[in-house]
Amino acid sequence: MTHRPPPSRYIGRFAPSPTGPLHAGSLVAAMGSYLDARAHGGLWLIRIEDLDPPREVPGARRAILEALRALGFEHDGAVELQSERGAHYARAFERLRALGLVYPCACTRREIADSALPGAGGAQRGRELVYPGTCRNGLPPGREPRAWRVRVGDATIAWRDRAAGARTERLAERVGDFVLRRADGLWAYQLAVVVDDALQQISDVVRGEDLIDSTARQVYLQRSLGFPTPRYLHLPLVLAGDGEKLSKQNGARAIDTARPLEALGQALAHLGVDPPAARSVADFWPAAVAAWRQSRWMR
Repeated sequence: MTHRPPPSRYIGRFAPSPTGPLHAGSLVAAMGSYLDARAHGGLWLIRIEDLDPPREVPGARRAILEALRALGFEHDGAVELQSERGAHYARAFERLRALGLVYPCACTRREIADSALPGAGGAQRGRELVYPGTCRNGLPPGREPRAWRVRVGDATIAWRDRAAGARTERLAERVGDFVLRRADGLWAYQLAVVVDDALQQISDVVRGEDLIDSTARQVYLQRSLGFPTPRYLHLPLVLAGDGEKLSKQNGARAIDTARPLEALGQALAHLGVDPPAARSVADFWPAAVAAWRQSRWMR
């Protein structure tokens, strides 16, 4: 299909998963996406990525939105929910299947790990299993489909990050044919986020650098579906004491919205921008936008 450029108007988004409250790491991602949108005179949307019900925490969605409001974030339009977009994901899936790019897979995670080829970096690359193509030419006798995968062939994906610069990835070596629909019937993140960004006409994706390795897969799906490819900017992560990405699993605490200027200043400083000497949240944001325009992120 014909590749289309991103929309000329800046449209950004913050897309948290409701697996816990807004914490220091997610605040940095929210702030970077928000400041970049406002510095470009664009729109800033919120999308709740509630695609994985088993991982959701009751009340987390409301807590995230309330924290953003308390910190002075102002979003454009209604808050969108992935859980309401299953029909859109199904249509994209069928388009890919009509192109001959989708096939059923019976493999378990253990079987994939056990089938990793020597010399390909082991069973894992970046903690992600590389699929060896076991079911690519048909299911083994007596096996039933579990998941559905997309063929990547010999695709080499080149794209540019606004901070990291030019990136090139050969998908067969990095991840292999990856999952579009999981064994539990849920849509995979890679397909959902590509469809969501196209539906919302996102021009710029600003998010944590933990997702930089997902970008080539998303660009591959965008090109296969004829969707525009947004510009990308991946921001430095907030790390926990163990050196891993800060998350609920390693003790991330909810943002203290009773001390908003402290939380906002720390997030901005993590992004390498000097926090303004603001007396209120209302004063903070215009000064922060002006500082962002002069920062290294405005490339």
